[in-house]
Amino acid sequence: MIHIRQETEADHKAIYAINSAAFETPAEADLVDALRINASPVVSLIAEIDSQVVGHIMFSPVTLTGHPDTAIMGLAPMAVLPNHQRKGGGSLLVQAGIKACEDIGADGLVVLGHPKYYPKFGFVLSSRFGIQCEYEVPEEAFMAMELQPDSLNGKSGTIQYHAAFSEL
Repeated sequence: MIHIRQETEADHKAIYAINSAAFETPAEADLVDALRINASPVVSLIAEIDSQVVGHIMFSPVTLTGHPDTAIMGLAPMAVLPNHQRKGGGSLLVQAGIKACEDIGADGLVVLGHPKYYPKFGFVLSSRFGIQCEYEVPEEAFMAMELQPDSLNGKSGTIQYHAAFSEL
């Protein structure tokens, strides 16, 4: 059974190992460490099976140009150990992360990710809201989700990530 919970300091080494194993370089693992220290608020959850940490997800604040009072969180990164992928842990992490972001009062979410994976959670093309990414990315890979009714509607602009992302 997969259990989702907030990370604790005792989980940091396991989270680093998961992100290092799931991505080609340790850049995402280093990003998690930097965001944990420099961004606020962050939502950082882990998936565990039999007390072993097998997955991790992080959401951190992003800004939307022209709308400084709109609270938007960016989902990145999300990782599951390779031998535990495609078993539901990633989906549980996304669902729990969305709920946690709602609980802290976020207006919306953005994600740069697989265009066939994230729509099942309610993400739609960010261009639907007139929102674009500060990075050059395929339109279909940059998605957004309103957590509050009409919280992103009519608020076009560019999403800017925390400075730690530019070091990736």
